[in-house]
Amino acid sequence: MPANPIPVLETARLILRPFVEEDAPVVQKLAGEEEVARNTLAMPFPYLEGMAEAWIGTHINDFIDGKSVIWAITLKDSHQLIGAIGLSLQLQYLLAEMGYWIGKEYWNQGYCSEAVIPVLDYALNQMKLHKITASHFGNNPASGRVMQKAGMTYEGTLKSHMMHWNEYKDLVYYGLIREENQ
Repeated sequence: MPANPIPVLETARLILRPFVEEDAPVVQKLAGEEEVARNTLAMPFPYLEGMAEAWIGTHINDFIDGKSVIWAITLKDSHQLIGAIGLSLQLQYLLAEMGYWIGKEYWNQGYCSEAVIPVLDYALNQMKLHKITASHFGNNPASGRVMQKAGMTYEGTLKSHMMHWNEYKDLVYYGLIREENQ
């Protein structure tokens, strides 16, 4: 099998790398935390046995097919997996939507903000995408602060837009256009 085509990105404290099958138990543990799933639209809860392996198994083909690119967020010093960040691609429009999650024990340490910046740079400058968007639930302003720190601009709130856990939630949208990131 050829080497994984998903690029590795680095920051001062993090390595963003492709997921490997061996990551599945940690993904299941971290993503399976109720507080993580509560703040993440597409996160299944409970996170059942086999779900992480199935998810990881889609990454390479989805990247090759131009559907998405997903990285494991790992600590540079220990290589500990702490979360995920990715782009859902719409290449025909040169657009992507960014999403991310961090394991609860790693919250409030700036890791997510640190991971977003190289992903935006890769998307806008390497992939030459025109725009990156991201959204968060209205009751999760910490995610909005991550987007703001990365230079994304508030674009609007879709009121009572998404049913999540039997409750309608607002979706707050941010965006960044390549020319704004120069």
